[in-house]
Amino acid sequence: MEKVRQASHAGSWYTDNPTKLSSDLGEWLTATGLTKSPHVRGVIAPHAGYSYSGRAAAYAFANIDPTNITRIFILGPSHHYYTPKCALSTAKVYKTPIGDLPVDVEMIKEIRAMGKFGMMDLRVDEAEHSMEMHLPFLSKVFQGHDVKVVPILVGAVSAENEAMYGELLSKYVDDPNNFFSVSSDFCHWGSRFNYMHYDNNHGPIHKSIEALDKMGMDIIETGDPDAFNKYLLEFDNTICGRHPISIFLHMIKHSSSKIKINFLKYEQSSQCQTMRDSSVSYASAAAKSEC
Repeated sequence: MEKVRQASHAGSWYTDNPTKLSSDLGEWLTATGLTKSPHVRGVIAPHAGYSYSGRAAAYAFANIDPTNITRIFILGPSHHYYTPKCALSTAKVYKTPIGDLPVDVEMIKEIRAMGKFGMMDLRVDEAEHSMEMHLPFLSKVFQGHDVKVVPILVGAVSAENEAMYGELLSKYVDDPNNFFSVSSDFCHWGSRFNYMHYDNNHGPIHKSIEALDKMGMDIIETGDPDAFNKYLLEFDNTICGRHPISIFLHMIKHSSSKIKINFLKYEQSSQCQTMRDSSVSYASAAAKSEC
């Protein structure tokens, strides 16, 4: 029997009603006013519940022209399962309420043969939301197109291993049929996240958070993984997808394609005014080929 990863967060983090989900996604994608471009090779998008981050995430996915893409690499951080490695999915199919996405089993075998990747069992896979929250958007955008996914759970990877994984995966950037969906929220601010960096030079707390996030976003746009690592070491900004983003930056750096990342949308779940408040930031970007 085929190993199927269920849409385990449907009905809680987003609606499990196929008609409503398809309608919401379509509405958010259209509302961006963005044009589909064949030059978009990847995205960075948030992974919170859709009521919080769905509209912001649409700014990443609305750019995608699905015409020539046959494979999507999904890089998501691990929130519940500790591993110092990257881990590959053991599932054959990823279900969504609006259409299932087959896993590229041959590509999983090829990457596993590199000897540096672990495997995650179905229980770990279904407990994790970071990749799942991208799936309905991908299913919607790639509707009617023959596409397979390569899910890669990114663990607590050291800076040296971020570079190693980025170099190993960089050759896939050079194939224009490959696409990359990188999952990350930005600053998690407040006592419940144990992070309360505040620079009052920027005025209210939410403006300080925005300045901190924008600094990180500007560095990501330069494509320099070392500068991003330095920024994280200095400010310890609670960007939960820091490792997937870093690996993606190393992939771009080591590939022969010229890829430029541009952020298109930034939002916060709420605007913090006092030290008792909390918020999570959401940022969406497109990675475009300049060739």
